[in-house]
Amino acid sequence: MSADEEGTAVEVVIDGAAVDSIAAFYAELNQQLMRGEDWELGPSLDALNDLLYGGIGALAGAALQRWEITDHAAMAAALGVETTRKWLLAKLDPEGPFDRPAIRERLARLEATGHETYFELLLEVFADHPQVELLLR
Repeated sequence: MSADEEGTAVEVVIDGAAVDSIAAFYAELNQQLMRGEDWELGPSLDALNDLLYGGIGALAGAALQRWEITDHAAMAAALGVETTRKWLLAKLDPEGPFDRPAIRERLARLEATGHETYFELLLEVFADHPQVELLLR
C-alpha cells in the first residue's frame, strides 16, 4: 500500500495467490489497511463496501483508491463455486439472521450457472465505487 505525493490517492496491492479463503482476503485487508486501528474488518461484503467508501484505516482522506490484484485467477479459483457454496450454506443456519429463501435461491443459481461466486461478488462491490480503480493481473 502506498499514497501519492499529494496524499489523495492510495494504492493497494493484493497478492491473489496468497488469498486462499474468504478469511484470508479480509486478513490481508486488515494487515494492509487497518494498522493503527483498534478494530478489524469482519469477513463480510458489507465491511468491504464500508471500507471502500474511505474514511477509515489507511483509506481515510483518499480521494482515489487504486487497487491491484496480482494473480487474480488464483484468487478467483480460491473464492469460486466451492467456497461460495460453503459460505451460502453457513447462512442457512436456522438461528441466523439471514433470509433463508433468498439464500436458497442464490445457492440454486450458483449451482446452475457457476456464477455469483464470492470473487464475482467482490468485483461487484468494487464496481459500486467510482473513486476506486481496480486492476486485475
